Amino acid sequence: MNDIINEIYDEVKRRCMLPSNTYGIGAWDHHIKLVYKIATEICYEYGANHDIVALAALLHDIASITDKSYAEEHHTIGVQIAEDLLSSYPITKEDIELIKKCILNHRGSRLSKKTTPEEICIADADAMAHFYSIPSLLRMVYVEKNMSIDDGAEFVYNKLQRSYNKLSDKGKEIILPQYQAAKILLLKK
Repeated sequence: MNDIINEIYDEVKRRCMLPSNTYGIGAWDHHIKLVYKIATEICYEYGANHDIVALAALLHDIASITDKSYAEEHHTIGVQIAEDLLSSYPITKEDIELIKKCILNHRGSRLSKKTTPEEICIADADAMAHFYSIPSLLRMVYVEKNMSIDDGAEFVYNKLQRSYNKLSDKGKEIILPQYQAAKILLLKK
């Protein structure tokens, strides 16, 4: 399975570098790669299957990097893109279905019922990634959104607070030190 994971890793990174990905390579460097790293490190604490988690983490935002117009429904559209991609590999139908569930249910803003350790792990890793990408969040608010210092700090703080609140109890326990440090950094503690 490692060969398949490596091929999907390379394919998602390649797609992130395409001119059609309006998010640019930052989608890879500051989010997808982070989600993959976090998810594969914490999966054992969740009792989740490493290979399923690795593939789901790599593919969780595949629709967003494919076409920006898919962003709002990227969790549903991503399921089909992932299935099309994974069907060319020797992966069981059951494993593909579980990967699709992880992609479908990874969004914390869509409070869907997560029934497997793999789904919980991916959703948590997706939210946790925000705590490791604070510089990119600050760039977004100050450069892209042209916010004032106070408004930008408030925006980032609120985003991190929402991300923290979406986590499972285990996820909150894991990320608590980063959350507390972010509050200090953003002058909210």
